[in-house]
Amino acid sequence: MWESAIELADSLVNGKRSAVDVMGETYDRINSINPRLNAIVNLLPQSEALSRAKAADRVPIEQRGLLHGIPIAIKDLTDAAGFPTTSGFMPFRDRVPVTDATMPARLRAQGALIIGKTNTPEFGLGSNTFNSLFGSTLNPYDPARTPGGSSGGAAVAVATGMLAIADGSDMGGSLRNPASFCNVVGFRPSIGRVPPNGMGTWSGRISTAGPIGRTVADAALLLSVQAGPDPSDPLTLPEPGSNFRNIRSASFDLAKSGEPRRIAYSPNLHGLPVEDEVARVIAKTPQVFEELGWEIDEVAPDLSRAMEVFQVQRAAGLTNLGRALNAEVPDWRSHAKQTAVWNIERGFALTSEEIMKSEILRAQIYAGVVKFFEKYDALILPAAQVEPFSIETEWIDEIDGVKLTTYIDWMTVCCAISITGLPAISVPAGFTSNGLPVGLQIVGKPRGDLGLLQIAHIFEQATRHYLRVPLAYT
Repeated sequence: MWESAIELADSLVNGKRSAVDVMGETYDRINSINPRLNAIVNLLPQSEALSRAKAADRVPIEQRGLLHGIPIAIKDLTDAAGFPTTSGFMPFRDRVPVTDATMPARLRAQGALIIGKTNTPEFGLGSNTFNSLFGSTLNPYDPARTPGGSSGGAAVAVATGMLAIADGSDMGGSLRNPASFCNVVGFRPSIGRVPPNGMGTWSGRISTAGPIGRTVADAALLLSVQAGPDPSDPLTLPEPGSNFRNIRSASFDLAKSGEPRRIAYSPNLHGLPVEDEVARVIAKTPQVFEELGWEIDEVAPDLSRAMEVFQVQRAAGLTNLGRALNAEVPDWRSHAKQTAVWNIERGFALTSEEIMKSEILRAQIYAGVVKFFEKYDALILPAAQVEPFSIETEWIDEIDGVKLTTYIDWMTVCCAISITGLPAISVPAGFTSNGLPVGLQIVGKPRGDLGLLQIAHIFEQATRHYLRVPLAYT
């Protein structure tokens, strides 16, 4: 089902297609593809899904929401009533919420039909989607490789046409990394743009939900439902989600406005190791913007210490998870993967002085970033430092001879951006010599989500790499 989400939504809302037919086609693809790639878990029985589609078809056209009749699966970290929220953790396999978190509730209110969950690493920790409960999700461009993570199941479902759009979340790259590895679009909004789905305020300062789509416009469609102010979130932003619905027409105006645009380009963000194949693809991207008549400077804000802030604040946020596990599953360490245990224990070991120092440094970094973006409209850089790697490799510990210490260091190019709170997106940028996808990360101005989406759409339409789908699943 390669119809765009926008076209699909329009046909369903206007009654040109029935939700029953769309649901049948969706299950045909899922039944054919999902057993091979393992992207969707706890799938609703097809008979029940068709029953919900029949009910959707009975809704009068004038009462239909923006996502009316569109099948969707929720990342398995977020509560959707009636579906287990396992977080990929064996002791949570039977944990079934009776109410929706804010974001799934918004999707249902606009007519989306939730049919299952998408696979994620245990607790969403790590950019390789595997867990002891459901196993590994595989990359559709090469099933011997990882699709990335932690929104790996969502990215694979969209890349193969099992779903038109899917939600994900991103702390250190969990929307951008799998989008890069699967040749789809993953958008990390500004902090406060999308409600935090029950996360504590601390974690909500660094992590956010966002959309995955085959195109920027499709991702923006989902964002327009996900986004919008939430009175219960102290970090919430006031703009309504509806601001993001017309990316394609807005982008045309941006491209033709004649206003000068300045793009900052950083091939490696202050000397981070980047694999040669990835670097080769990313090096071609500045020319795309130059051909649009935009100015390109090879420069970046000073994010050289951002990773030390990220490591502290990520670990501090995980203490909430650690305390909950201590209360619910006292022997949780015997069930969890070692990287998760290490990261949670790191949080428990933090001192108040370490946390306060990271806060001071984060504020300094942000002040520098704000100053930087007074001059530039966007920053472009790799969305991942490596190409999709073997599914047997848990995490990358070395890039081009540079040894890496922790299981998240290889994602520094995304983690460093997360500390800024700026909106960021991964857009298909090309392929390695052996046919593996590479994503371009584009970072926008502070709270400049709309402008960033417009720029990303222009790049996407100029290059059209999204049209190259995994042939084995066409």
